[in-house]
Amino acid sequence: MVFSSSLFLLYFLPVFLLFYYFADVKYKNYVALAASLFFYAWGAPTFIFIVIGSIIADFYAVKVMHRSKGRKKCLLVAFSIVLNIGMLLYFKYANFFVENFNLMVEGFGGKPVEWAKVALPIGISFFSFQKMTYAVDVYRKVHVPLKRISDFALYILMFPQLIAGPIVRFNEIADQLEDRRANENVDNRLTGFFRFVLGLGKKVLIANVLGEYADTVFAMDPAGMTTATAWMGVLAYAFQIYYDFAGYSDMAIGLGRMIGFDFLENFNNPYISKNISEFWRRWHISLGRWMRDYLYIPLGGNRVSIRRLYFNLWLVFLISGFWHGAAWNFVVWGAFHGFFLIADRIFLLKFFAAIGKAPSILITFIITLVGWVLFRAETLPYAIHYLGRMFSFNGGPAVYISQKVWIILIIGAFFGLWAAFGNIEKWQMKLFAKKQKISTLVWMTAASVLLFVISLAAITSSGFNPFIYFRF
Repeated sequence: MVFSSSLFLLYFLPVFLLFYYFADVKYKNYVALAASLFFYAWGAPTFIFIVIGSIIADFYAVKVMHRSKGRKKCLLVAFSIVLNIGMLLYFKYANFFVENFNLMVEGFGGKPVEWAKVALPIGISFFSFQKMTYAVDVYRKVHVPLKRISDFALYILMFPQLIAGPIVRFNEIADQLEDRRANENVDNRLTGFFRFVLGLGKKVLIANVLGEYADTVFAMDPAGMTTATAWMGVLAYAFQIYYDFAGYSDMAIGLGRMIGFDFLENFNNPYISKNISEFWRRWHISLGRWMRDYLYIPLGGNRVSIRRLYFNLWLVFLISGFWHGAAWNFVVWGAFHGFFLIADRIFLLKFFAAIGKAPSILITFIITLVGWVLFRAETLPYAIHYLGRMFSFNGGPAVYISQKVWIILIIGAFFGLWAAFGNIEKWQMKLFAKKQKISTLVWMTAASVLLFVISLAAITSSGFNPFIYFRF
């Protein structure tokens, strides 16, 4: 059950909001938890029991850890981390490791291992990281543990951000889990609905249209592509994944605000970045912050030698790439970005400063596009051949592009790059602010209803509505 579906928009969400808004304050968390359990079980009825079991184990391990000292405390936090990393390794990467082991064995003439493929639980990449933040934040004494297991289960399973983020850190919403009455007001409900519908429009009206064209191109044999086709395919994918992912984050933030939660921003116009370091401060912000605070800094951060610092950066992005998917192209994608982060520190930042803003944005965008080929391709060999076609400068037009795709691509590029030439960031801060004038709330509500109707019409009239996070 995804946000951009008629089932969610016309049935699940209205029924949930009806029960939630009319529930007494002491029952609101239970209503939200029941809805979240139903939401997850709808798509993964078998895995819900595994998730609940791990939630129970984490809650009581951290509860005992908080009262413990010394070796016992260290062992309990290690237990929680190993539990969550172990689940992630088994469910997400077991198939990858076995397949590669079998390829190696077959290469030496051996018999491959027989293996029943493991199914991937929805959202495991996101809720595993959130469960680890809970244990680590309590261990570091950033915040005390939650008193009720139902509140902890709501933190992990909260449906607005359960299957595609943003990654919500425990210490940032711990108090809201226990009492968020200050955030539950009409202003937040209206601005939250506006934010939700804005994200829905990004996903349905832009990402889906560009995604259909990108899928057509990436289904082709690179040997038969023209250079123009290859570039148009990756351009369409670049704006598809941005509006899809940023749109989903907008929907999650909007839904959270509608029920009193304040989730942090997850995207900030990443395609206007002047270098790859800046790109990662603007793209999937919650993941970047998680990697920095729970991996990069514990490895030594900037307090180590230059060589160790470069190694840490590269290692973090290798892990980041592998986190996104169990395939070699994701690993190479992570290493690719890690290489440019190191290059930024060595010489690229000075180079970009010397050539100016516009050339820096263009070069960074091209680097990002090369990375997206690695990310989108089904296999690493395909990605290599595709990149070869991009830079072979083979003449000829791009594969047929409809007028609709051209229009949506231009709109997507305009809004994706507009911030580089205007003051859109300040405008966005005003638009997404919690407190708005009455007149602003009126036009936002009217715009929300209109955009909701248009988006719903697009959903019901099209058979193409992919959920790209199933891959991750």
